[in-house]
Amino acid sequence: MQETPADPAAERIGLRKLVTYRDVVVTEAGHAPARPARRASVAAVIRNPWFGAAPLTDLSEEQARVGPVLAKLLSDRLAEALGGVDAIEAFGKAAVVGTAGEIEHAGALIHTPFFGNLVRELLSGESIICFADARAEAGDSLIVPLWHKTHAATRSHYQTISARVPDAPRADEIVVIAAASTGPRPHARIGDRRTDPVVTTRTLEESPS
Repeated sequence: MQETPADPAAERIGLRKLVTYRDVVVTEAGHAPARPARRASVAAVIRNPWFGAAPLTDLSEEQARVGPVLAKLLSDRLAEALGGVDAIEAFGKAAVVGTAGEIEHAGALIHTPFFGNLVRELLSGESIICFADARAEAGDSLIVPLWHKTHAATRSHYQTISARVPDAPRADEIVVIAAASTGPRPHARIGDRRTDPVVTTRTLEESPS
């Protein structure tokens, strides 16, 4: 689903388009999951606010201007796509900068309290948000990692979603992505970090063969 910008705040940050992707696993390995999870990503294609800037340019002013707009825009669309904030159990974030930008430009829009803290608050999370960032050609896909929004050690919610915008990022653009899931992987059954046994090289050496 592709949409054009309407919010004046979004237009001020150079928003070109929004792309929302949703999926649900109906069966895996021939069986329906006990609790099918819906997953979604929302990608915002914006003008790179630092395009053409000299290397080592201070990024803080544009972080504070652009980050909150993106956080609200993407969080609202993500919650809408998945049935509300309370339905979301896992989340992640990502950014892809075009070929004329620095990889730091991608990171500058997601590794900051002006984005990450606000996304966490708007989606009622507590965990640090998993992330990915990259420099890429238009149309390249990016794997966005997710984990539980309040219990990061809950291994059942470790999952990924692939995000791609066919015509973005252009050389002078950045694609910023928020992603989420309403539940765990299908048939999750590999335990939990909070209840794992203690495993070290020493314990393995001491185990009976």
